[in-house]
Amino acid sequence: MNAGRRLNVSQVPKLSVVVPFYNVQTYAPDALKSLELNARDDFEFLLVDDRSTDGTPELLERAARELPGAVLLRHGRNGGLATARNTGLDAARGEYLAFLDGDDWLAPGHLARTLAIIEALNCDFVRNDHVQVTGRSRSVQRVPYGPQLVVGDPRAGIPPASRATSVDYPYAWAGMYHRRLLDRGLLHFTGGLRTAEDRPWIWRLHREARSFAAIGQPGIFYRRGVPTSLTQIKDERQLDFIKAFDQVLADTAEDHDRDLLLPKAVRTYCAIIAHHIGSIERFEPAVAKKLRSMSAAALERMPQDVLDQVLNSMDADRSGLLRRLRRRPARTGAAA
Repeated sequence: MNAGRRLNVSQVPKLSVVVPFYNVQTYAPDALKSLELNARDDFEFLLVDDRSTDGTPELLERAARELPGAVLLRHGRNGGLATARNTGLDAARGEYLAFLDGDDWLAPGHLARTLAIIEALNCDFVRNDHVQVTGRSRSVQRVPYGPQLVVGDPRAGIPPASRATSVDYPYAWAGMYHRRLLDRGLLHFTGGLRTAEDRPWIWRLHREARSFAAIGQPGIFYRRGVPTSLTQIKDERQLDFIKAFDQVLADTAEDHDRDLLLPKAVRTYCAIIAHHIGSIERFEPAVAKKLRSMSAAALERMPQDVLDQVLNSMDADRSGLLRRLRRRPARTGAAA
């Protein structure tokens, strides 16, 4: 990397980008190079090393010396993606905020283009399309929300239950956010969640922010199939989706629009349970047993009238799977 002008410590950055890294020495050079190609005098890059044990720390130390606007933050122990993002948010000084994961990358100039759009729209947050990268294959994934470049009510991005909506596109890195959301406590992630940390986050954002827009701009490249990604790990950490969706349901049940929003929350929860149970052979036997028990207990905790409606509206395969699971006795303490 070429050395460049650094942000003056007394200057308030226009944009802070939070980038967690954990054991991604193979992919981190692409992420860091893409930050260099997005750097501006008024941008800061908060590089969070979540106690990596490979060559990632050395790459980040070099970036801290050579990447304009880079700030290196280190964890004393591994805390997971949610904790690493929160560490970056706590240190961020920018008027706007964005995220990138350490195994993904950005198109040159993507951040400046997105910043220009959110400033012109003057809304709380914007959501980007992205490019999904699987090996050599690439495909554009769209925000499941109709209007483009039109400011709307974030609550309109939640229903209906019957189709994909903006809350089904939870990726924190697929957007940009005004600092007022951070000041209101809407950008931090639930600590301790080792997967699905973005689900309560995106639901809270759509319930409590005041304005948003989908803007296209697919300048984020998201790698699928990375061996160290939690989507590829089939141990007990995967079961944290239960805690994540329990939080979504609890928060939504207290909302003044609960009757409108709960069917979507319950249906999404059920769809995720059906996905995991439908491919349960991927899990270690002890984890698979716990998955069945915890999922049965989760179905018991859902509002039963809403659950009945959801099951009646789902396809026969998923509905049948969930009905059988619903009849399964739930182990005491299965939600723990």
